[in-house]
Amino acid sequence: MLTKHDDAPPADLSHAGAVVDKAIEYMIGQNIESLSIASALLGGALALLARSVADDAIVHILNNAIASVRAGELRAIGAVAPQTGNSRP
Repeated sequence: MLTKHDDAPPADLSHAGAVVDKAIEYMIGQNIESLSIASALLGGALALLARSVADDAIVHILNNAIASVRAGELRAIGAVAPQTGNSRP
């Protein structure tokens, strides 16, 4: 289902990201634990992907995410981003 043309980010990605950021801010304001927020967002994202792309594409996306975690890229982003909510060590 994904083609080489799908490698470029969609034009509305920034808008979608801003909406998700606002949803996260709202949930933090409701005192929802960071792990619960992240788990719900990840579950929703995976469900959306399952309706949108082939399983092989989902595996590719997840493998890229795992590689980013192992390379420390997410920790580097977290060190730069402002700390919000009630995250736990």
